[in-house]
Amino acid sequence: MAQLGFYINQSLCSGCKACSVACKDKSNLDVGINFRRVYTYEEGSYIQQPNKGIVHNIKAYYFSIACNHCTHPKCLPSCPTGAIVKNKDTGVVTIDQEICQGVQLCVKACPYGAPQYNKKVFKSDKCDFCMDLQKKGEQPVCVSTCPMRAIEFGPVEELRKKYGSVSQIKGMPSNAITHPNIVITPHKDAKMSSS
Repeated sequence: MAQLGFYINQSLCSGCKACSVACKDKSNLDVGINFRRVYTYEEGSYIQQPNKGIVHNIKAYYFSIACNHCTHPKCLPSCPTGAIVKNKDTGVVTIDQEICQGVQLCVKACPYGAPQYNKKVFKSDKCDFCMDLQKKGEQPVCVSTCPMRAIEFGPVEELRKKYGSVSQIKGMPSNAITHPNIVITPHKDAKMSSS
């Protein structure tokens, strides 16, 4: 099998957070813990016109992100107990809950905020790509729940052939840090400047 990844069509995302809520429900996550997060990015201001009118010059968009199951995940070498592993067949990065000691170094190491610490069980956990659903022939819950069909998944090389190789937009950490396995169709205002 090949490295799995997510595709996010940011230009379709309406910020409804259905993906985040479905993931939270499936994973039975407590308040404050979100394996998939939806961020709002806003910039701009209002411009006062000479005739006293006000014109807006606002840009806003949403971005849904979970664990990117990176090629070089920073969480993996940071774990002192070896609880974090990258599956050699699928490339999916998981945290073994039997081994995790809740040290939280993975939480600090990940530039994307994927590992989440659960204070009730004193352990960290994250998106596991819904491998339990995939084994039953189903899609990850974030993919199947999105009403805009803005999220897809599959072998990342196939996603790149189909949608391009953008893996970083405005507001994201450099993709050179971990080489995330994500493909993005950016919102028109989220594209990185070419300078």
